Amino acid sequence: MTLADEWPRLEPTPIQRDHRSPFQHAGLFWKLLFATGLVSVTAILLLTQLFSSTYESILERELTERISTAAATAGQLLTDRWPDRPNQSLQDEVRQLGQNTGIRLTLIAPDGAVLADSGLNGLLAVEQAENHADRTEVIAALKNGVGDARRTSPSLGERMQYRAVRVDRDAAPVGVVRAALPTAPTDAELAGLQRWIWSIGVMLALAGLGVAYWVAARLTDPLRTLAAAADAIAAGNHDYRLPAMGGGSDELSKLAAALNDVGRRLVQREGQLRSTSQTQATVLEAMTESVIAVDRTEKVLFANASAARALGFDARRVEGHPLLEAARSHELRAVVQQVLRTRKPGSSEITWRGKAQRIFDVLATPLPGDPLPGVVVVLRDVSEVKRLEQMRQQFIANVSHELKTPLSSIKAYTETLLGGALKDPVHGQRFLERIDEQTTRLHQLIMDMLSLARIESSQAPLELADLPLGRVAQRVIADYERQAASKQVTLENQIADFSIIVRADEEALRQILSNLIDNAVKYTPAGGRVSISGRVEGVVVLCNVSDTGPGISAEHHSRVFERFYRVDKARSRELGGTGLGLSIVKHLAQAMGGSVEVSSQVGLGSTFTVRLPVSGI
Repeated sequence: MTLADEWPRLEPTPIQRDHRSPFQHAGLFWKLLFATGLVSVTAILLLTQLFSSTYESILERELTERISTAAATAGQLLTDRWPDRPNQSLQDEVRQLGQNTGIRLTLIAPDGAVLADSGLNGLLAVEQAENHADRTEVIAALKNGVGDARRTSPSLGERMQYRAVRVDRDAAPVGVVRAALPTAPTDAELAGLQRWIWSIGVMLALAGLGVAYWVAARLTDPLRTLAAAADAIAAGNHDYRLPAMGGGSDELSKLAAALNDVGRRLVQREGQLRSTSQTQATVLEAMTESVIAVDRTEKVLFANASAARALGFDARRVEGHPLLEAARSHELRAVVQQVLRTRKPGSSEITWRGKAQRIFDVLATPLPGDPLPGVVVVLRDVSEVKRLEQMRQQFIANVSHELKTPLSSIKAYTETLLGGALKDPVHGQRFLERIDEQTTRLHQLIMDMLSLARIESSQAPLELADLPLGRVAQRVIADYERQAASKQVTLENQIADFSIIVRADEEALRQILSNLIDNAVKYTPAGGRVSISGRVEGVVVLCNVSDTGPGISAEHHSRVFERFYRVDKARSRELGGTGLGLSIVKHLAQAMGGSVEVSSQVGLGSTFTVRLPVSGI
């Protein structure tokens, strides 16, 4: 039986239109009227202001262009005849220019003294004119070439628009020509236009209010009918009848049709919810994180397969059982109890001790509801992350120690030399040789670290090719013959011909063999033997580097390829090892799709076996 089968059935109730006037529903009507009226009136007022501001800008631009042209023209006419002091002929000429253009023109010296002014009558008035050095337009013109200002003229008592233009002769400023016009005519014209524009705007705003009233009244009736239909749906009457509205083409008609379809879709929605619930359950089961849900009494409501595997229980059998019984972790229970008590998400890191010890990051979140229905717990296994973090910290400590040792030696020898040993030829030479040895060791350590970093980050791309293993081994052995001879160690290449073809990067393969042979020669005593052999096993080439050295005990086999791991730390440093050679061998082999392993017994020597793909794979 479905939810639709159990739902109460009500008799169909026709929904009648409500024909009361909009004023009987003042709440909705006035809200619509206010909203639409506000939008229309605001838009009209903004447009009115925009038109007014635009025309004001046009008038101001025309005024500025007029006085700018007059100032520039006067400057060009008078550049070659620019006076050093006021004179009657210049005053007459400037006065005539002002009368012809209808613009007041003023010639100003660089120090602000007035040389001529079309607005002044006679030379005496010019000489008595106030100094203009503090005028903002004059200051700007002398500095930038052009200056503008709008202010009330102290001499005329009316608001003026000024444009000042600097006059240069022989690349040097000789003065400023200033043009001015009263703004009163423009202001009067603008005021009249603004009154006209705002009158039109007010009329349009009133018209907008009328339209808003009509729209509000038009929407109120069908919206009330739709509200009544929604009430019927909420009451469980899924067989209601809603009449068509607006001819079936507008939004209200579509909403009415949608409401008519709600009853049928409720049953469909129930099926969709059931399907969604099943999908969510499948997702939870497929999650790699462990998920456990408990109720407010700490009993398990749900546990996914990942939680069952991680904590070692049967997910189907723990439902309804206490969390502590299922997970056997007091730390986990404490996190859940904290969330149940505080109603806030909680997190922690716990250690679970089962067949294998694991570390989990725990995030517990309260389930929504009042009273609190329970808690959902997500556990993420971070054991590997913690192990890698521990390795990183150990690596940093090892690097610090490995760098500190040669640096400390270098510092000690240097201080001894600076303390006077440099004057002793015998001791000074010996200390310098020790410094050189430690520097070489430090350089080799850094180069090995950089090489290992490039290999791990794939910054040094490998160029795989088909290589004769015997030829590469022969070249590497040749590089170490002198070192082996000096220690009375025999080097043997047991790869008889070049028939064994390996798929590898030549430089990487040489470095692998070099590191293995170098270690073997260093640790093999006088009279010993180091050999290279190879064979093909299926799709793999096995390359063995064997020695008759002291051997490696079994407890060290799994760690000899770790960074800075040494079986005999003192002897390794004495022989100049960095502790990274075998780690480089391991990572290079893995980068070429291979591996490396060691077989050794104390007192019987060691064999390092490198496995690489055979040619054609």
